[in-house]
Amino acid sequence: MRKIVTALALLGVLVLPSWGQTKRPKVVATFLPMYLFTKGVVGDRAEVEVLVPPGTSAHEYQATPANARTLSQANVVVMNGLGLEEFMSGLLKNVGNGNLRLIDASKGIQAIGASAGAADRAGKKEHKHGHHHDHGHRHSHSEGNPHVWLDPVLAMQQVNNIRDGLVAADPPNAQIYRTNAATFIKQLQDLDQEFRTRLAPVRGCKFIAFHDAFPYLARRYGLQQMAVVELPEDALKPQDIQRVKTAAQKFQVKAILSEPGVDDKRLQQIAQELQLPVKTLDPLERGELQPEYYFKVMRQNLATLEAVCK
Repeated sequence: MRKIVTALALLGVLVLPSWGQTKRPKVVATFLPMYLFTKGVVGDRAEVEVLVPPGTSAHEYQATPANARTLSQANVVVMNGLGLEEFMSGLLKNVGNGNLRLIDASKGIQAIGASAGAADRAGKKEHKHGHHHDHGHRHSHSEGNPHVWLDPVLAMQQVNNIRDGLVAADPPNAQIYRTNAATFIKQLQDLDQEFRTRLAPVRGCKFIAFHDAFPYLARRYGLQQMAVVELPEDALKPQDIQRVKTAAQKFQVKAILSEPGVDDKRLQQIAQELQLPVKTLDPLERGELQPEYYFKVMRQNLATLEAVCK
């Protein structure tokens, strides 16, 4: 019976009774953006923990025994989905918590670059994602680019999915989740309007980012992103440097956009050769465990894009 329940949980099927009588249910979010959204919906109703320490990429994270213990005591786990959290597949199979409910925050979102049939395969096989960080890992993104949380409109959909999952899991407190989610979504709507208003004069702007994390944001507001990091794990080849240099000159970009925590000599080399400054565009994989942090960082990203696109 436990194997059946676990299999259903892996498919995102809510099969168990409400937490109802539990005073402080435990909700686990896989990494920082999911924590920020989940905490915004939960408020003080439940204890919320983050599985991947902020500052550690979820792309290549390796699960630990402590993660298994955390999930063994949890009521709900909230995932971004779209194949981002590869480490969760084996972890969920071995955690031994038949009561654990799974919320896929990206349910219903059409991913950029998803291969044919990827949605049917989601959760049924190991996936590899398609970009590399400075610490080096390879992924093919067969389910598409997973960075949907960086588009405020898609972030609204993720918050709605988290709200609906919590309502289904804990009906007696449904109104709390609905009220908190409505407040959070109103903030996202305001943020979206700020992006639309301030980026409208620079529609069509092309920018080069270190990490292939911003295609949803770029598409939403009429910008075009090129990612530096389709780079090899080892030494950067001359043709790779030339590819970025050619694109930077063609795009007439005003800066190379790095991200917090990246100190890549290859990136510095490109910027120096092009005589361009290096500025920061933050994919929200590190930072503060407060829901307001999402809005703080996204407004910083908006200011950066506005500055480099003028």
